[in-house]
Amino acid sequence: MLVLSEKQIQSIYTMATAIKDMEGALAHYTDGKIQNPHRTVLDFPHKMASALYMPSAMEPIGKTAVKVVTIFPGNPAIGKKTTQGVILLSDTENGEHLACLNASYLTRLRTGAASGIATKHLAKKSARSVAVIGCGAMAEEQLQAVLEVRKIERIMLYNRTISKAYEFADRFRDFSGSITVFDHADEAVSLADIVICSTRSETPVFSGAALRPGTHINGVGSYLPHMQEVDAETLLRSAKIVADTIEGVKDEAGDFIIPLNEGKWNFSKLHGELGELAAGRIAGRENDDEITFFKSVGIAYFDLAVAAAVYEKAIREGVGTKVEI
Repeated sequence: MLVLSEKQIQSIYTMATAIKDMEGALAHYTDGKIQNPHRTVLDFPHKMASALYMPSAMEPIGKTAVKVVTIFPGNPAIGKKTTQGVILLSDTENGEHLACLNASYLTRLRTGAASGIATKHLAKKSARSVAVIGCGAMAEEQLQAVLEVRKIERIMLYNRTISKAYEFADRFRDFSGSITVFDHADEAVSLADIVICSTRSETPVFSGAALRPGTHINGVGSYLPHMQEVDAETLLRSAKIVADTIEGVKDEAGDFIIPLNEGKWNFSKLHGELGELAAGRIAGRENDDEITFFKSVGIAYFDLAVAAAVYEKAIREGVGTKVEI
């Protein structure tokens, strides 16, 4: 078995490649060639923690995988990461377990790649400014993906703890355009062609009224039914709302579930799924005034797509540690 660390994966695999690999996986999913059972969640209430088990299989590439992620919010107090994950990759021809990969970077990367694909189809071609609302762990790859598909000239940052926004800006010091930190989310949103929202908030972090016509939003932070980072007004103003999967957002996206329960919105307003968008089965942006929204809660075959691609590249380049199990 090949074991791949986060640093080893980062050394050989980029956002541009991840977007291409994800587009291939979306095509297979839309054609019904992927098995993706519902994930299993085990809760540990005494720790306010959980463990998630996410299996999938992609017959066209001959691979299956299961990602195991643990989320322990109290871990920083003992010097450990809140979220820890691994992906076990196996062969569907002979059942051999091929690799164990660190899942942290790959999860951020595949989530970013999904948003990049959505942005390519839904953001204005002329989009030049992006607001990042929430400068936490997921935001960096989200921004990288947007930079891959649009010629961004201005980045605007907002984070509840402002020092984290400045730390985030420092990671993009090679960016040739301007980077500005704002004290208020609405101010950044009101100037943006693209909005990235990646927080763990349980209440909306910006007002839908602040969105200007033609804005595209990627919402990836709220992934549980009680979380809501985007308000009902944003949904009501959006001409097209696309989900990574409809089944997933119906079960997990508080951005949709909460306004649904309040009688302000319903799932019939969804435009469709990301795979349909990428395949051209549903329309992307049709004019420069539409507000569009992409919502992602994540799905296991996204992890499989990037893990399989990383494994193949690692074998070619001799990266990783081989172990007997």
